[in-house]
Amino acid sequence: MKVVIIAGGQGTRIASVNNEIPKALIPVDGKPILEHQIEMAKRYGFKDFIFLTGYLGDQIQHYFGNGSRWDVNIEYYQEHKPLGTAGALAEIKDKLSDDFFVFYGDTVMDINMTRMVQFHQSRHADATVFVHPNDHPYDSDIVIMDSEHQVTAFAHKPHPDSFISHNCVNAALFIFNKKIVDHIEKGKKTHIEKDVLPHCINNGLKLFGYVSSEYIKDMGTPERYDEVCRDWKSGRVAAMNLEKERRAVFLDRDGVINQDNGLVYQPHQLKLIDGVEDALRYIHQKEYLAVVVTNQSVIARNLCTLEELDTINAYMETLLGKKRAYIDGLYFCPHHPDGGYPEERVEYKIKCECRKPNPGLLLRAAKELHINLAESIMVGDRNSDVLAGINAKVKHSILIPTNEAGALLKALKDKI
Repeated sequence: MKVVIIAGGQGTRIASVNNEIPKALIPVDGKPILEHQIEMAKRYGFKDFIFLTGYLGDQIQHYFGNGSRWDVNIEYYQEHKPLGTAGALAEIKDKLSDDFFVFYGDTVMDINMTRMVQFHQSRHADATVFVHPNDHPYDSDIVIMDSEHQVTAFAHKPHPDSFISHNCVNAALFIFNKKIVDHIEKGKKTHIEKDVLPHCINNGLKLFGYVSSEYIKDMGTPERYDEVCRDWKSGRVAAMNLEKERRAVFLDRDGVINQDNGLVYQPHQLKLIDGVEDALRYIHQKEYLAVVVTNQSVIARNLCTLEELDTINAYMETLLGKKRAYIDGLYFCPHHPDGGYPEERVEYKIKCECRKPNPGLLLRAAKELHINLAESIMVGDRNSDVLAGINAKVKHSILIPTNEAGALLKALKDKI
């Protein structure tokens, strides 16, 4: 599988850092960002690259040559006129592999490329978009997906005040099947996000979102450049790769993140607890994942549908995003063990392994997110939450008062 790197940007927003070299050659920790990308891809067995260059592209070719210094193969296509982020793909179609990665040359990242390929292949996808949560979804392009992670729409910024969504941000990293290029008009300036991907949806191609909290961030402004340099030097970039086990703080939802004033079965009933955003930021500052694990018997009780519960959870993520906070995953149990009511959904009235105090939700999250349970923490406001953590063998299982502002942050500072 080849790796196509779009490295033709002029870098007007980051010109104050260095305006004499192309953006993709600006160093991070002593190496051009392109070199870091090559080394990451090579680590996962990808050694064939095509660089799409434009502005000052001769400098890129002079630095990297044919790639032999890195034991990789590099080909080049230099645009003679700007073709956008996608236009040049139509010009190199005969050089592409059946499936190929697309990187942007200003992106600092360290991701497990093998896992993304496995996801792409398991879905028989025509295109896969890397999707992640961030702390500013309100001014980011959002990827809308169904329960199987198939992309149904893109919501481009700016968003209206009424906009509700999960915090699923387009990270500008893709795997494309070669057939995608058939939908790009040769010689025309075309963009991946605004033209190609919506066209795929409208024409029935299978487009999926691969969700991960691994480190991926563009360095397009001086402020973001300084941030990624700090993150690289501190080891944060490498530490977030899914090859490595992560630590997590597992959080109950009702009473810990949002106020527990009875069963929540409509979005407007969900109100965040004061200060919960500070606790979530603290979790990420300490390089833990924030994972919600919640019993939601509203499904078994037939108070709302799975789709309506999804909207409630999306509303929670939207409220958190407006406060520059986010979660890395959400797992819920729809079951309830007690039956006998005429309005209930019988298929969900079962004894299961996922309803807390059983550890099923934590075990599933640990498997999917590569979490080290023995170094993780469970925080809840009920004994069933504490027991779920104990049953999952986490390091600390903590009980906090229901709905109390600041209680979550205080409990976390006592432990991490």
